[in-house]
Amino acid sequence: MNTLRNSVHLIGRAGQDPEIRTFDNDRKMARFSLATDDNYTNNRGEKVSETTWHNIVAWGKSAELLEQLVQKGSEIALEGKLCNRSYTDKDGVKKYVSEVELREFVLVGRKQAAAV
Repeated sequence: MNTLRNSVHLIGRAGQDPEIRTFDNDRKMARFSLATDDNYTNNRGEKVSETTWHNIVAWGKSAELLEQLVQKGSEIALEGKLCNRSYTDKDGVKKYVSEVELREFVLVGRKQAAAV
């Protein structure tokens, strides 16, 4: 049951190539946005498509695989956990960010799937 706690599952397309940062201890971090689409019919019978953008962050081996395998437009199925953080911008304004910290992913629609 613990795997159900704070678990996010998404399938979408990468909005850009992952941004990779390498830290002093050679640990990598990848950051990118993921677009998910929701299609439905509204009360007037009109088909509606809505896109939601999610901030994704990955560490270590997952970041290394993302760097090698994912590019803008890649379709990805992922599982992770929702994280919230805050920071103060250069103007002294406190900003809040919600991100999905990736635990594992699979490239969708490719013969060779990558999973971590």
